[in-house]
Amino acid sequence: MNLSSFTTISFGLIIFVVFIIGLSMQLWYYIYFFSKLAFYKKTEPAPYTPPASIIICARNEDDNLVNFLPFIFEQDYPEYEVVVVNDCSFDNTADLLEELSKKYNNLKIVTIKESKNHTHGKKVALMMGIKGSSYEHLLLTDADCKPNSKDWLRNMMQHFNTKTEIVLGYGAYEKQKGFLNKIIRFDTFMIALQYLSFALAGKTYMGIGRNLAYTKSLFFQIKGFASHYHIESGDDDLFVNEAATKHNTKIEVSINSHTVSRPKKTFKEWFRQKRRHLTTYKHYNAASKARIGMLSFSQYLFFASFIILIALQFEPIIVVTLFGLRLLIQIIIFNNSMSLLSEKDLLVFSPLIEMALLIIYPMITISNIFIKKNKWTN
Repeated sequence: MNLSSFTTISFGLIIFVVFIIGLSMQLWYYIYFFSKLAFYKKTEPAPYTPPASIIICARNEDDNLVNFLPFIFEQDYPEYEVVVVNDCSFDNTADLLEELSKKYNNLKIVTIKESKNHTHGKKVALMMGIKGSSYEHLLLTDADCKPNSKDWLRNMMQHFNTKTEIVLGYGAYEKQKGFLNKIIRFDTFMIALQYLSFALAGKTYMGIGRNLAYTKSLFFQIKGFASHYHIESGDDDLFVNEAATKHNTKIEVSINSHTVSRPKKTFKEWFRQKRRHLTTYKHYNAASKARIGMLSFSQYLFFASFIILIALQFEPIIVVTLFGLRLLIQIIIFNNSMSLLSEKDLLVFSPLIEMALLIIYPMITISNIFIKKNKWTN
């Protein structure tokens, strides 16, 4: 054996060890955490229907309010109000809400006037809506969200009959044609797989504002958004990251409890939305950052080392077999979880989209370094 061959084998062995480390970490996340959602069996809580306030912030959302607000008022629930915050809209939102208030007596309108001397983000609007609400139990959603059923509110509220203070729901995106739609929906599914699985493991770290419930007393107990008011995003995930404990959070994933939103139409619009969403990660608590960071790190470690080993032709049968093992477990987890979240059509595309996101996410991270400003958007 010449020196060149020996060096190649030694390098290949090092990369193989790295591959095994990445694989082990990936399998641990899938088997220990993600299996909790994949094999989740909901225990039906006792019927509980506390009076509830649905909070919706709207800035120039007249089209969405026309299309989706009627579904909010069709909820089969004994007592609830819908608090819509008209946040400095200059379209027909104000007139539309005034007309709707004549039809729905449980609509409450909170209006924020635009000020030349002061600008604010969504957190101010949401805080105004919460302060203007009448009830202890709050359910948050966005103006462009449609409840999946008339039992959406009932399903989300039923968990508050215990010591629960936070309920995490699933906010899906509408199924449309095109590969971008599949990328957006798969990315949304993966985020949900993570935050719902971690919550089931007692490691709650985030929720999504399209479908999130919590108590008003909890909101004021931690002083609302005070600790992260200076950050434009994070009205949902940073709040949950701060407020959640091992015992005060439940998840609700039944199909009737989902909300459905319209996804972005272009890659540029979605990319801008993702940029804003990802700005909050660095503000998570240390434990949350470590868990999510190691998950992402292990994914890149696994795929990078796999590609190098294949290029080196280092024990290809063993390497491909181990790659297949990870893929098999992933498909089982995805199949069950996607069935639970009504995203089963994404399964066949999941390996390809996973690879695409491995390229897209670093692009988003790099762009956030150079482009600082993120506007108030959903």
